[in-house]
Amino acid sequence: MLIKILWVIVFLVVLSALWVRLAPTDAAKWHKPLSDPRDKTFAAGVIRVVPNAADRLADVHGVALSTPRTKLFAGSPAEGMTTYVTRTRVWGFPDYATVWADGNDLVIYSRLRFGNGDHGVNGAKVENWISALSNP
Repeated sequence: MLIKILWVIVFLVVLSALWVRLAPTDAAKWHKPLSDPRDKTFAAGVIRVVPNAADRLADVHGVALSTPRTKLFAGSPAEGMTTYVTRTRVWGFPDYATVWADGNDLVIYSRLRFGNGDHGVNGAKVENWISALSNP
């Protein structure tokens, strides 16, 4: 009986891991700007507004793509908005970061997809991206 319970647990863990990595993602939900962006830190991510940096979208693109386990999900710098997906090393949990120009400012909105809290991961990533812009 114990062996059967262990097999069920293993099966559920594998199924969960597959869902996190293979779940379909709707670009329309994740690749859109906020209507009134303001600096904010919350349990599931961060919003950062970088003043007078709207012309640095292409630079952020390079920095984002050099971040481990990060890929372009939607958009392009030429379109004026990009969304990236960064996955955790072990389980592959996705975090989405959308970057766009808002007037003269650059906005970076990074958040998790699954769960309730990211333990500061999105904030650290975004701060690294902003720091890389300041230190070319």
